[in-house]
Amino acid sequence: MMASKKNEFILGISCYYHDSSAALLKDGIIVAAAQEERFTRKKHDTSFPINAIKYCLKSQSISINSIEYIGFYEKPFLKFERVLSQHLEMFPKSFKAFVSSMPSWINEKLRVTKTIKKKLKYKGDVLFIEHHLAHAASAFLVSPFKEATIFTTDGVGEWTTTTYGYGKGNDIELMKEIKFPHSVGLLYSTITAYLGFSVNNSEYKVMGLSPYGNMDKNTNPYYKKLKQVVDIKEDGSFRFDMKYFIYHYADRMPSKKLCKLLDGPIRKPESELTQRHKDIAAALQLITEEILTKILNHIHKEIKCDNVVLAGGVALNSVYNGKILRNTSFKKIWIHPDAGDGGTSIGVASYIYHTILGNKRNYIFRDAYLGPKFSTQEIKLFLDKNKIKYSEFKSDGDLIKTTAKMIYDNYVVGWFQLGMEWGPRALGARSILSNPCTSKMKEILNQKVKHREKFRPFAPAVCEDDALKYFECDIPVPEPTDFMLMVYPIKKGWQKKIPAVTHVDGSGRLQTIRRYQNSLYYDLIKEFGKLSEIPIIINTSFNIRGEPIVCTPYDAYKCMMGTGIDYIVMDKFLIKREDNPQDMWDSEKYAKD
Repeated sequence: MMASKKNEFILGISCYYHDSSAALLKDGIIVAAAQEERFTRKKHDTSFPINAIKYCLKSQSISINSIEYIGFYEKPFLKFERVLSQHLEMFPKSFKAFVSSMPSWINEKLRVTKTIKKKLKYKGDVLFIEHHLAHAASAFLVSPFKEATIFTTDGVGEWTTTTYGYGKGNDIELMKEIKFPHSVGLLYSTITAYLGFSVNNSEYKVMGLSPYGNMDKNTNPYYKKLKQVVDIKEDGSFRFDMKYFIYHYADRMPSKKLCKLLDGPIRKPESELTQRHKDIAAALQLITEEILTKILNHIHKEIKCDNVVLAGGVALNSVYNGKILRNTSFKKIWIHPDAGDGGTSIGVASYIYHTILGNKRNYIFRDAYLGPKFSTQEIKLFLDKNKIKYSEFKSDGDLIKTTAKMIYDNYVVGWFQLGMEWGPRALGARSILSNPCTSKMKEILNQKVKHREKFRPFAPAVCEDDALKYFECDIPVPEPTDFMLMVYPIKKGWQKKIPAVTHVDGSGRLQTIRRYQNSLYYDLIKEFGKLSEIPIIINTSFNIRGEPIVCTPYDAYKCMMGTGIDYIVMDKFLIKREDNPQDMWDSEKYAKD
């Protein structure tokens, strides 16, 4: 065990695969965290998170010399061992993929320590922990539980794809694992690619498409077909028939044999989504849920702890998350808000501070506003410098009443407040808000604002104390709903009254909000409820299809001017798109700072 001291800063880093990120802990408390994509504007950016690191240091007014330890979210040499092994095993089929992957390994992935020290001018220790341990730490060590069952599942770490274990106090023990190439995450990604969507980016689209398909195991033919590919045991352990897969040796995912099994070729992107495609998405969701439920029921019997925490990319499957407490024996649940690889930077930093250094846990992850924030003066300077027309609210009360009325009148409002959210969901800091009671609002947002597929659903945001009136939630309402990680049925009496957030199966991926987390956002929802008699608003991320969520005032203004967003409420300022005509917008002429 290493010695610890006060005012100790630990930096966690995740990079080179997808969703690069950095997180900073001060005496065990997460004080700053962000994904690199928000700064570079490159979605799912894989590069070294230099901008996210600079933000973290700047937020605390420190230099790299103040960092005691830097942690990295996996062990590169162990992962390289797996990559070499799979390519050697499948040679010569794997030769093309092997050759194309080697430059990044030689130039970046095996030189992490040297890169960190060179890019950051860092002279301290760099510590590495295994990938799924970083996931486990991200889920348990910042959760509200003193002890919990831990379940992680994703595409693949070094070798591991699925693991479970137990956490108590500062300690984590991972007990059993499933290894590559057998992976729920890779199965989901393979079908995502087959359906014409991008891997490591659009799995959530397949999840959103699944309710449009046949969700009956007995009558969906593709459920029976996919069961030929996956052998699932009663304890949830599984093995794939690898004759149907090529991801272990090629740079693409669906095989010809899988295409034949699913009755057709890979869908071309942007082409029509047929009922067959929807049924395949439904079958995939059914099989995923079957595997996860069996695993969770098995580990509850084995570990006998009623609390469970989840992480790994598959833990972002909010459709399934809302069923866990109902379909298993667990009583309480917590899921890391950035359950995918981005969240591992928090995991490795927390593991170093609490488990390696042995410091008591003194932090619970209650809200996600850990990214860059901008003062009123900074925002006003940006607006004035760029001659953007705006008005200023006289008070918070004026802001709330005016914004609620705009939403009630069916205007689309960009909402820019507080620090940017950590993780893939907008949670009331970088959000687009609108009226859920208007049936056409879903079409308006998808086509004129988000520029995305028309089947895509929108999330209802509701104050936590109102949630049980409108949604069939678990009781008490689990904290992961605060991070938009749970889908629940909307009560039948309300489905037709909030059509823009009611999915085809009558469910909604709700976000609950507690006033101590974001009082302005909470009060806005309540004020909208006074006008509409339903205190629920649409909350979707402040971005357009293919771009990351906005980070800066520049990003937000640019997004509004390129979409159908009517207004931005930015801190205490109101900006109307019609007052700033499109022909005035030239992004190259606007100051970004």
